[in-house]
Amino acid sequence: MKNFFKSFFASLLALIVFFGLIFVLFFGIAGAFLASEKPELGSNAVLVIDLAQEFKEQVAEDPLQGLTGDEQNPDFLTALQLIDNAASDTAIKGIYLVAKGNANGYANSDELRAALMKFKNKRKFIYAYGDYITQKAYGLLSVSDKVYCHPKGMFEWQGMSVEYVFFKNLIDKLDIHPQIFYAGKFKSATEPFRTTEMSPANKIQTSVWLNDIYGDLLKKSGDSRKISKDSLKAYADDYRLMRPDDALKYGLIDGVKYDDEFKSILKSKLKLKEDDKINFITLAKYAKVSTLSSSFNKDKIALVVADGDIVYGKGSPDQIGSDDYLALLRKLRLDKSVKAIVLRINSPGGSSFASEIIWREIELNKKAGKKVVVSMGNVAASGGYYIACNADKIFAETNTITGSIGVFSIVPDFSGFFKNKLGITFDRISTSPYADAPSVTRPMTEGEKRIIQTEVDHIYQEFLGRVAEGRKMKLADVDSIAQGRVWTGARAIGIGLVDSLGGLEDAIKFAAKSAGLKEYKLKKYPEPESVIEYFINQYSREFSSSKLEAEIGPENYKLMQRIRQIKSETGEVKARLPFEFSIH
Repeated sequence: MKNFFKSFFASLLALIVFFGLIFVLFFGIAGAFLASEKPELGSNAVLVIDLAQEFKEQVAEDPLQGLTGDEQNPDFLTALQLIDNAASDTAIKGIYLVAKGNANGYANSDELRAALMKFKNKRKFIYAYGDYITQKAYGLLSVSDKVYCHPKGMFEWQGMSVEYVFFKNLIDKLDIHPQIFYAGKFKSATEPFRTTEMSPANKIQTSVWLNDIYGDLLKKSGDSRKISKDSLKAYADDYRLMRPDDALKYGLIDGVKYDDEFKSILKSKLKLKEDDKINFITLAKYAKVSTLSSSFNKDKIALVVADGDIVYGKGSPDQIGSDDYLALLRKLRLDKSVKAIVLRINSPGGSSFASEIIWREIELNKKAGKKVVVSMGNVAASGGYYIACNADKIFAETNTITGSIGVFSIVPDFSGFFKNKLGITFDRISTSPYADAPSVTRPMTEGEKRIIQTEVDHIYQEFLGRVAEGRKMKLADVDSIAQGRVWTGARAIGIGLVDSLGGLEDAIKFAAKSAGLKEYKLKKYPEPESVIEYFINQYSREFSSSKLEAEIGPENYKLMQRIRQIKSETGEVKARLPFEFSIH
């Protein structure tokens, strides 16, 4: 009977899996079929770009998209290419920026802004409208010919602020003692666990880079609206812009209009009658009707997207796993048709050892004669800078967050928590003094502390050496600008960490020129998942994570993810940015 039930349930499971795969394949094929039907572009079209939707560095193809009817935002590079394509597309008359918020980072917003400027230079209009307009959105949409806001909406203009979360009081109450080791006086990633406020060094570096980003916002907005930086700063300092009417009064917008009134303005611009329908086309729809330039040339430039935390071993789709990128970069090195690699980095760092593994494979690609060019996105810091430092050339945007050359390690002591809060104690027998080191169930000995601090210092010196070698600088000079300090892209040029200001497209053009390529095929990596892989990985992950995120809120969910990550990395030496921060 026992064997019968075993066989029965095994067969039942096999049937479920089989029909599940059939289900996925059927809907995947149906979705692909529906998606392949090109929509009509028509004439007198207006391209709609919703700034509240993030353009991710990499987008997995959703096989069920055609069935659900949901539109999938293109990836960041494709979005730039579509805007560029629309500039010369006679069917596209202008762009409508939906100006509620801006989900894109400050560096990526710089690139989007530059693309919109090129569009305007083709003598096409850009109009922006929002029920409420955030300060971050305004920095991007200020490039518009006209900006309108809902009369009863909101206009935000109040300066910038960064807030860190500190856990020391909490872990003290829980009787948890973090044993912290770090190299670099500015390396503030461990501060939330050892202090209740920012250290003086962290306040200095945060103040500098935050004011850099704020100053850039004031300059770009002021140049577009012909308002001085000092005036814009005064408006924020005095909190003069409390309502959309105030923004109109001081010249930051061109009108307060209801949605129907704004649509009437657009119709007038398009020379349409009041009862005519505006031919709005989203970027997602335009991606289906637009033919972006491509080449069948055998020579390739590989665009390798490194987005997320750097982790040792195999990573998830939103991480940079050392095993995954070692295999990928090795494959590109052995592929003779690949003449250059553009490494697009958007990472706060992570495992120092994983960063070293990826660094090595980049170095081998260079030795194999392939040009390696780095394009920094919103963040390319700490471990993110480690994997960038030996490139032939590094591009960054003005507001890219980079540097943070420093390392740390945390070994929490949970013995007090277990004993005093849970009533759990531990005992052990060891053959050697360091047999169970490091352990989270007892305090570290002084000898163990010296060992870990020595290792942290050693890895920091190796990090300095990698940067000195890659950037052709003296070790002492690197150390003077390292110490875990965070820099903006604009400042990173002056101190030698970055070569040029520019975006992803600039990096691709430079890579082609360096490799002597006039014609080439641009191939993106990592390659998209199969239909089955997508369904298993994406849908199962999104279902569980989105449900939890809805329960506890986006900010708390991010916080929980970071705490979970630190817990899993106990004792590992990290090269990572300070604890999660957001600019308000």
